[in-house]
Amino acid sequence: MLNIYFGDMPDAVFDTARYFNNQYKDAWITKERTVRMVKDIDKSDVIDANLIQSPYLGAIGPRNLSGGVKTLILLDNDRSGRVFNASTCGDNCAKWLLEIAADRKVVVNMHHLMDFGKGPWAIRVLNTNTVVRNMRDLVFTAGDYV
Repeated sequence: MLNIYFGDMPDAVFDTARYFNNQYKDAWITKERTVRMVKDIDKSDVIDANLIQSPYLGAIGPRNLSGGVKTLILLDNDRSGRVFNASTCGDNCAKWLLEIAADRKVVVNMHHLMDFGKGPWAIRVLNTNTVVRNMRDLVFTAGDYV
């Protein structure tokens, strides 16, 4: 299940791009879900662990991926127990957050409301320990924190 803590969270990794640039493993980049996320979010093709073909930037390395994709890759692969700032992600990352969280408990910090669409889905808002199942309830529950 996806668990979101809205607002300031001192222990969360705020600068996920910098953390990713210093911590990612080559094996993460060629994993099937990573390849799909990079294609969907950045419209780019993973050629190998160190080469990604971007229609906008040409040949790039993983450090040049968007902040949203970097955050998703961390959430999918980093097992340090750290909480990552998912406000680096746009609404186009919402389905991926839910997919990653379908496999295991995922905790993220957010400073904005993300559009998760119509569902079905379940998200626990940690600020109130409330499970919400639609955008109306998410907005109502998180409104005091963002």
